[in-house]
Amino acid sequence: MKNFFLTFFFSFIYFFGGLAQELIVGEEKVDPGIKFIFEGAIKDVISPSSRNLSQELTNVHIEARVNWDNENIPDGAVPGGFIPYLRINSLIINESTGLKTFIDLIPHINLIDNFHYARNISLPGKIDDYYKVEFTINPPSKYDLSYHKDWINEYGGNFFLAKKFTYRNINFKEIAEATRY
Repeated sequence: MKNFFLTFFFSFIYFFGGLAQELIVGEEKVDPGIKFIFEGAIKDVISPSSRNLSQELTNVHIEARVNWDNENIPDGAVPGGFIPYLRINSLIINESTGLKTFIDLIPHINLIDNFHYARNISLPGKIDDYYKVEFTINPPSKYDLSYHKDWINEYGGNFFLAKKFTYRNINFKEIAEATRY
């Protein structure tokens, strides 16, 4: 019985430990109370396959977790709640060769992060190269989101202004070599 529990425990740690492995590329906070966490995650099988790079061709799953913070958020916002309707893209630049990969991050859902923006990518170079990673975030367009008078009175007619965050010397080797299953 003891061996059963030990086997179960280590299997659980192995399986779920692999699922949670992510490289934090950067974290940012933007008014009004929005928290961005940019990550390189382990490649995964994403559906539908017609819109997503296959796991076999993927090095890294690039993610942007965008949620309300837990403090200093607008009235009515749910702490930790997903922020929808954003347009997020990422430019990954090999710092040695200058080769680039540009991708639009699209909404995904899983059982670890729940809703997030992400895309499977092939790195523009070797997995042990260093990369500059840029994330550009555009607020919802006037066709995607309408504002009530109380919001406009408090925060104005824009959700936030477009933002760009840049991170250098990012090495994806450990994440690119990892597997989920």
